[in-house]
Amino acid sequence: MINLPDTVGYTTPGEIEEMFRYVIANTPGSDTVVFSSHNHNDLGLAVANALAAARGGARQIECTINGIGERAGNTSLEEVVMTIKTRQNVYPFETGIVTEEIVNASRQLSNVTGLPVPYNKPIVGRNAFAHEAGIHQHGVIASRLTYEIMTPESVGRTRSELVLGKHSGKHGLAKRCEELGYSLTGEELQRLYDRFIELTDRKKEVFEDDLRVLIASLRHENFETYRLIHVRTSGGDPTMALVKLQRGEDTIFETATGDGPVHAACMAIERITGVSGRLSEFQIRAATPGKDALGDAHVTVEFEGKAYYGTGASTDIIEAAVMAYLNALNKYFAMTK
Repeated sequence: MINLPDTVGYTTPGEIEEMFRYVIANTPGSDTVVFSSHNHNDLGLAVANALAAARGGARQIECTINGIGERAGNTSLEEVVMTIKTRQNVYPFETGIVTEEIVNASRQLSNVTGLPVPYNKPIVGRNAFAHEAGIHQHGVIASRLTYEIMTPESVGRTRSELVLGKHSGKHGLAKRCEELGYSLTGEELQRLYDRFIELTDRKKEVFEDDLRVLIASLRHENFETYRLIHVRTSGGDPTMALVKLQRGEDTIFETATGDGPVHAACMAIERITGVSGRLSEFQIRAATPGKDALGDAHVTVEFEGKAYYGTGASTDIIEAAVMAYLNALNKYFAMTK
C-alpha cells in the first residue's frame, strides 16, 4: 500500500489525477501495489479529488462518514460511494459498500459525536430528497427521475419515517430497532421499552430519530453514578432550580440559583456531588419535527482541566440539558474514581 495524501486540501482534481498516473507509471512494481488517496476538504474539493485519484489509478480512498475530520473535514464516504454508484459511465468501479445502510450509519455517528448533519448535506441531509418548489413537486410526481438521480431507498431512507405508536408492543419495538441496525440485550430492550412508553405519553408520533436518540442516551447510562430523578426550575433573574438525584439506594435533592434554568440546575448538581465543572460547549436540537419533538442535548464539560462529552434526551429541553451535564459528570466519575 502506498498512500499519496493531500493533508491540507490544496490539490485540484486535474492535478491529483495526473499525479497518480505519473507516480504509478514511474514506480517499479507498481502493479503489485495498491495506491491510496487521502484528501482533506479545505477548498471543498475532497470528494472531487478522491474520485479524480481513482481515475488516475488509486484503488483505495480514505474517507469518513459525514466527511468528519480535522479543520473542514475529510472525504465524505457517502458522497464518493453514491457518485460511483450513480455515475458508473464515468467511474466504472465497485466499492462493496451496502448503500442501504448509509443513512443509518450517518445518523448513528451524528448521535455519538453530537455533530449535527446539515439539512442540505448531500445524500444524508434531511432535505436531500425534499422537494418544496411547485415545479419540482410536479416533476417528481410525474417522474421521480426528473429531480431524483438516486432513490431515497438506495441509501436507506424511507418515504415515511413514522414507526411506532403508543399501543405498539415490545416485539414491534425490538423488530424496528433491529431494522435500524441495533442489537439490544433483553435488559436494554426492557429499559428502552419503558422509556418509549414514557415518551408516547408526551408526544403523539414517534419517529426513527426519536428511537435513535433514546437508544444512544440509554447506552450512555451503563456507568452512571448519579441518575436524574427530577428537576424543576422557577423564576427569572435569578432562576431557582430543585434537582433530585439517585445514587445507589440513596435519593438526594438540592436547590440552587443561577443565571438561567440550566445554570441553576447544574449548580444544584455541583452541591450534591461536590464536583465543579465548566460547561464549554452546549448544543440542543430537535430530533424530529413538531412542537413535541424530543430534544437532543450535547455538552462538553471540563472537570479538572479535562473535557468530558455528555448527551441527554427529553421532550423538556431543560431536562435534556441537565441529563447531558450529568452524563458528562458520570463519565468523569467512571474515569477517575
